[in-house]
Amino acid sequence: MIETFHGGLIVSCQAYPGEPLRDPRAMAQIAQSAVIGGAVGIRAQGLDDIRMIHESVPLPQIGLWKVGSGGVFITPTLEHALAVIAAGAEIVAIDGTRRPRPDGLSLAETIAAIHEQTGALVMADAGSFDDGMAAQDAGADIVGTTLAGYTGEAPKTVGPDFELVRRLSARLDVPVFAEGRIHTPAQAKAMLEAGAYSVVVGTAITHPATITSWFAEALRG
Repeated sequence: MIETFHGGLIVSCQAYPGEPLRDPRAMAQIAQSAVIGGAVGIRAQGLDDIRMIHESVPLPQIGLWKVGSGGVFITPTLEHALAVIAAGAEIVAIDGTRRPRPDGLSLAETIAAIHEQTGALVMADAGSFDDGMAAQDAGADIVGTTLAGYTGEAPKTVGPDFELVRRLSARLDVPVFAEGRIHTPAQAKAMLEAGAYSVVVGTAITHPATITSWFAEALRG
């Protein structure tokens, strides 16, 4: 399955709480539009969204479950990961940092249990180079740069963290999925040139409020 992602675009279909598009049907429609546009995969958050996208979109799906908004909140426990897979995700994205997990399991124990109990693949969302190396050692099938600049371990770059992708791609044996602050087709292409196996784009494709604000601010400026 991972080979189907090689060199392609994964579209992250997510809406923030309180927004008009915070509805599984809306996210499924956005995912369907992404298919028409040429995406090779979908990333989605929340069990209801994952279920509906699984039923309506033929592409493989990376699912996650956000619990809270700080610390370890991306599919933070084994229980959450198993629920995401049961909802229809072929790959589960989990917090792939070296921080303590709420259920007391290590990252390696969590990944091993997911593999043994479901056979699903695991994408470890890392925040730094050391996170990425540790995630591979823990058994992750994919390492993503999703949390780069958000854990306090490394500075947040203004745009995409190209250097992190270069370093991880040069050292890891598992695929590196570039994700985070990729706002233009040129940046996405540059991520592949930096060594990324695949590129995940969310806000610039699926978040109308933010896209509108970019244009509005540019005109005001």
